[in-house]
Amino acid sequence: YVVILNDDQIPHIRISRQYRSMMNDADATPELRDYVQDKIRSGTFLIKSIQQRQQTIFLIATEIVKVQEAFLEHGVSHLKPLTMARVAEAVGLHETTISRAIAGKHMRTPVGLFEMKYFFTPAIKTADGGSVSNKTVIDLIAGMVAGEDPKSPLSDQELMERLKAKGIDVARRTVAKYRMALKIPPSHLRKMFG
Repeated sequence: YVVILNDDQIPHIRISRQYRSMMNDADATPELRDYVQDKIRSGTFLIKSIQQRQQTIFLIATEIVKVQEAFLEHGVSHLKPLTMARVAEAVGLHETTISRAIAGKHMRTPVGLFEMKYFFTPAIKTADGGSVSNKTVIDLIAGMVAGEDPKSPLSDQELMERLKAKGIDVARRTVAKYRMALKIPPSHLRKMFG
């Protein structure tokens, strides 16, 4: 996969030649030269800051793609746990810098458009000593409920047991929390009679 930044919405800022020429104008007063020099310095700082933020976003996106390659190929069921601390260490930045840089940013992927923060998920331990993303577990629960018999819907306990059979050990209350996050009613309210 190749990471490409969409710079369409980034302003293209440059220092005007007119203002640069004022610095060398023999008729310019020292106050004017100082003022223009200060503004050129501020403009240069702004330009470098924008370029640095873009480079930071690129580094973060590259690390996300490196970690989430299976997700990019197969979808949510293959999302791996990832923390901002791990990405911060990999790209050599502070965790708060990562958090600020991804705020309001999105990634277009082969499986859809996602906020960058979507890729940062806590880990849930598996029976084999590995881990899965909590979003993967949520997706599994949604799939189980979608495929259930409407006359005999799965309880949170049964969902928990099915996850355990897949090697994912989560508490019943965690299953209930994820089910509620999916806006899925409890089993007794999902039951269809007839």
